[in-house]
Amino acid sequence: MAKQQTLKQPFTLSGKGLHTGLDITLTANPAPVNTGYVIRRVDLDTPVDIPALAEYICETQRGTVIKKDDVKVSTIEHCMSALFAAGVDNCILEVNAPEFPILDGSAKYYAEAIEAAGLEEQSEEKDYFIVSKKMTFKSDDGRSSITLLPDSEFSAQALVSYDSPVLNNQYAVLESMKEYREEVAAARTFVFVREIEPLVKADLIKGGDLNNAIVIYDRELPQSELEHIAGALNQPCPEVRQLGYINELKWDNEPARHKLLDLIGDFALLGKPIKGRIIAQCPGHTINSIVTKKLRKEIKRQEVYAPIYAPDAEPVMDINRIKELLPHRYPFLLVDKVMEIGDNYIVAVKNVTFNEMHFIGHFPDEPVMPGVLHVEAMAQAVGLLVLSQVDEPKRYSTYFLKIDNVKFRHKVVPGDSLTMRVALTSPIRRGLATIKGYCFVNGSIVTEAEMTAQIIKNK
Repeated sequence: MAKQQTLKQPFTLSGKGLHTGLDITLTANPAPVNTGYVIRRVDLDTPVDIPALAEYICETQRGTVIKKDDVKVSTIEHCMSALFAAGVDNCILEVNAPEFPILDGSAKYYAEAIEAAGLEEQSEEKDYFIVSKKMTFKSDDGRSSITLLPDSEFSAQALVSYDSPVLNNQYAVLESMKEYREEVAAARTFVFVREIEPLVKADLIKGGDLNNAIVIYDRELPQSELEHIAGALNQPCPEVRQLGYINELKWDNEPARHKLLDLIGDFALLGKPIKGRIIAQCPGHTINSIVTKKLRKEIKRQEVYAPIYAPDAEPVMDINRIKELLPHRYPFLLVDKVMEIGDNYIVAVKNVTFNEMHFIGHFPDEPVMPGVLHVEAMAQAVGLLVLSQVDEPKRYSTYFLKIDNVKFRHKVVPGDSLTMRVALTSPIRRGLATIKGYCFVNGSIVTEAEMTAQIIKNK
């Protein structure tokens, strides 16, 4: 399994803020495992840390803005995109302003700084968000949609469509993160000339100019109005003779590539690397945030906390009751007691002792409980959960059909108490049960697995 990564050393970038026009300095620092991305406002009397997660998004008008209490940070998506694409899992970003520097309007300088700083592998494994089924999300007006499809790696594609004679339909695709630096990172943000004055009136883009954005002139305006717009930005007015792009493009489809860049940056706020393909129709920060917020809710719903195991507490099932329900016997009965049981979950315990037969050969000099026995112990817990809810349990047997996404995170050794929490992920239908199970030792996950079982009535 791939390990988490952080920066080998810090890096610092400085530049103007797109919306505030302030001179801003951002420093990206290495961070311990499982930190994720944290943004620290260091310009305040007391620095404030804001987790870069979708549930903290508060605005999406012209960039992604996150907020904790009354403290905001905006225009974070380009930096997030570069970190996510580089495979950085843990990073603390210190910034001395309420937004990140816009630099040239792309992620180019962030990506270059990450590469120069280097990456350091950490001790814990990456925790992926795995797209297990097709999911489609649409905006309220139906114009924008995002579809997620199962895949073994991350990939993304974006289609943009505007009512514009200059920028109408464009398409961009990223088949592998290995292509990000060369194909996506340098794509700049863009704005239509007709949008500029409303943005200025909204007290935005104070730091905007031709050096940090593609400017699109797609509707004829009097020269006097163009000069007024340029004056509002304290910029010289370029002479525009025809409709088109005022500054030169790096690619014919640079706007679509930038939408892909933004999409990746916004999906970085899931807090997990992704295995899956994203297909985006007319993406933007608003639809991106709608999707990531919904997915974050699902991620949080599925988060598992270690059951509290008190060895002296009275079990709800002791070994004698367990033997009444399960046909297994020593040395293959791997559940000693049940501490909790509900309609769709069970918490069970296996006490690991040195005299168990598998330790004779696994291994003589370093006894380790085989990982497959962790899975078998969870399987027996599932049997107890199901059979405790039927009449005449001895007339039923539970057999496994499929085991998926098994992860063995830590060794289990003699003296450990293996605490299992196993839950149905959907109601039992036609005798089929889908299950998610976790094994814990001292509060830490040691094994997890997804399982499908069939409950059969014996003849």
